[in-house]
Amino acid sequence: MNEKTEDINDITKSAEQGHADAQYNLGVLYENGKGVKQDYKQAVKWFTKSAKQGNANAQYNLGVLYENGKGVKQDYKQAVKWFTKSAKQGNANAQYNLGLIYLEGELITQDDTQAMNWLTKSAEQEYANAQYTLGVIYLEGELITQDYKQAEKWFTKSAEQGHADAQYNLGVMCSKGEGVTQDYKQAEKWFTKVAEQGNAEEQYNLGVIYLKGQVVKQDYKQAETWFTKSAEQGYADAQYNLGVMYLEGELITQDYKQAEKWFTKSAEQGYADAQYNLGVMYLEGELITQDYKQAEKWLTKSAEQGNANAQYTLGVMYLEGERIAQDYKQAVKWFTKVAEQGNANAQYNLGVMCSKGEGVIQDYNQAAKWFTKSAEQGNANAQLNLGAMYSSGKGITKDYRKAETWFTKSAEQGDSKAQYNLGVMYANGNLGTQDNNKAYMYFNISAYNGNLGKAIANREKIGRLLSIEKINNAQKLSRDWIESHNQKV
Repeated sequence: MNEKTEDINDITKSAEQGHADAQYNLGVLYENGKGVKQDYKQAVKWFTKSAKQGNANAQYNLGVLYENGKGVKQDYKQAVKWFTKSAKQGNANAQYNLGLIYLEGELITQDDTQAMNWLTKSAEQEYANAQYTLGVIYLEGELITQDYKQAEKWFTKSAEQGHADAQYNLGVMCSKGEGVTQDYKQAEKWFTKVAEQGNAEEQYNLGVIYLKGQVVKQDYKQAETWFTKSAEQGYADAQYNLGVMYLEGELITQDYKQAEKWFTKSAEQGYADAQYNLGVMYLEGELITQDYKQAEKWLTKSAEQGNANAQYTLGVMYLEGERIAQDYKQAVKWFTKVAEQGNANAQYNLGVMCSKGEGVIQDYNQAAKWFTKSAEQGNANAQLNLGAMYSSGKGITKDYRKAETWFTKSAEQGDSKAQYNLGVMYANGNLGTQDNNKAYMYFNISAYNGNLGKAIANREKIGRLLSIEKINNAQKLSRDWIESHNQKV
């Protein structure tokens, strides 16, 4: 439609004379603001005149304006009325909209039969959105019997018209063999078509597919290509993945500068994992210039989003006070957050801080609670401390049997202090009966694992109470124990 002033005057004159097509065309000009000032009320006026004369396109456009409340008070009944009139005349857009309205059941009573009727009519006129929607309905099988063949048929029709979501779904079906013969080449074809439309998210998805080799042959170069395309459009997930690839250098040429660049871009968009990785890079200073302030900044941003690794790292930094000002309260804060997510090391550190009163009021009950949680996950230090608490009765009911249990678990992981404590318990008869053979054995094992002070002194002390035969036997038991627990030096 030419939009020159003389043409608009001619269209207006024709519309005023009652010509339905001219009325429709004038309505379009007012709706889009082409050649005239945009005016939805005027659009409604002319669409109404044309629609009442039976113009299907005008009826459809009028329905859209009533649905959206543009130029007229929003009125869903009027929208449905005009969509229906247009749809009955074969307008594919109206049929699609009417199908969605019946499908969703928000504007009128839901009617799956009517929804399928109108969507099918629209799809048969090659309307891509309707074809895609039908494909989804057949794929999901909630409204009608699931039918992969029909899903594949409609997705293909829509995909061939360039519908990105249809192309993606078709790619998934080809990769899984749903309704079609499993065909990774076809899957790759459709995923590539989606990505080539320039959608950053789909480019990222294609990168992931190539990276993992799940539905196409694994191809790291292709993964890098698509991650880069997506990342350059500002897609944070792609920027992060690209950073990881450059950092690790296993899949593509290692490049720390590129890793820093992409982690920074992703981190600045609030991507928690990128913030963590960037924080660690600044903290360690091996790959980029060390900067504790930048490390603290990025780790804090990541931690505040719930990244457990960042929370734990911050806790350690505040606890040790070597890279930033020591702050036990901040350490407790971050250790608590990550400990509540089940991090065994954080639980252990919290137990230590509660037992010492660092950053919190000294509380042996809380210490026992956190040591228990950590110990149950296999943390040897926590097992040692929990054993000590059961042995002393600090913050927990004294129980030598439980002390033995936890010392043993820690000892089996090579903790020389736990091994020494077991020797003490057997030497003192804390478990009911004194057992100098086992005491000698554990003192000997502890000494073997580096405890060269007390362990050796107590081993020699116990040795003076044993015969040569028993000493030889205890030494054999030590060797067997060390070998069976893979604690060879």
